[in-house]
Amino acid sequence: MLKNVPKILSPELIKTLCEMGHGDEIVIADANFPAETCGKKVIRADGIGGVEMLAAVLDLIPLDTYSDTNFTLMQLTPSDAGKVNPAIWKEYEETAKRRDDCVRVGNIERFEFYERAKKAYAVIATGEKAIYANVILKKGVIK
Repeated sequence: MLKNVPKILSPELIKTLCEMGHGDEIVIADANFPAETCGKKVIRADGIGGVEMLAAVLDLIPLDTYSDTNFTLMQLTPSDAGKVNPAIWKEYEETAKRRDDCVRVGNIERFEFYERAKKAYAVIATGEKAIYANVILKKGVIK
């Protein structure tokens, strides 16, 4: 039994976060994300929202201070631009900034995001229903 560990983090996810080194990336994916297609290691977190998972993960790992971007969101597709306003992006950014003072947000195109997810250390498949609620976190150095 451990103290002060968010209860939504499974033993498998805690182990994964421990195994990750500086510069490794982890994806927090929404329920529509092709996690099994893109993830070389997938950790199921069905029923858990993206904001809740982001908060729990960032309670345990720092973001990379050496990268221009350490918090990467998926860009809107051209067909959704101007029609969709992912309110969750603001929630994600606010949640991250409450837990880490070095949040550097970036956006990448959808298929580029998928390719980067394939190289990530792991994908956390949440039950988040908001669209475009996918984020790649780059782990930093514990000081």
